[in-house]
Amino acid sequence: MLKDIIFDEFQNTVSELLICNRSILDIMAKVQETNAKLHKSIIKSVTRCGCIQIDASKSTIPSEATLADLMHLLDSHVKGHLCDSCRDSIENSLGKMFLYTAAICNLLDLNVYDILLKEQKQMKILGLYNLA
Repeated sequence: MLKDIIFDEFQNTVSELLICNRSILDIMAKVQETNAKLHKSIIKSVTRCGCIQIDASKSTIPSEATLADLMHLLDSHVKGHLCDSCRDSIENSLGKMFLYTAAICNLLDLNVYDILLKEQKQMKILGLYNLA
């Protein structure tokens, strides 16, 4: 399958090119730093750029609502669309998160694609109850 080759290729590239941050401790710190940058990019999209807004309030869920109904009843609270600049910033942060996730997998002899397949299988087994 082509997709598993792409994931393996990405993971191998990370292994070959990540030279300075070989320590699991360094990579864990990078994951946390990158996560903070991602949050900061999203916040800046709201507070500095204004291309998106966060409009959040308490969700009202009817007592007869089923778990399946929640998909249609609950809101993401995001209004608007990312501009090109904000999209680029958020994509860069997510890319770094993928990079450092792959680096952790490499150090612990784990395969990114296998993990994704396992998670997808678990989500399909649990269905709507998986993330509730």
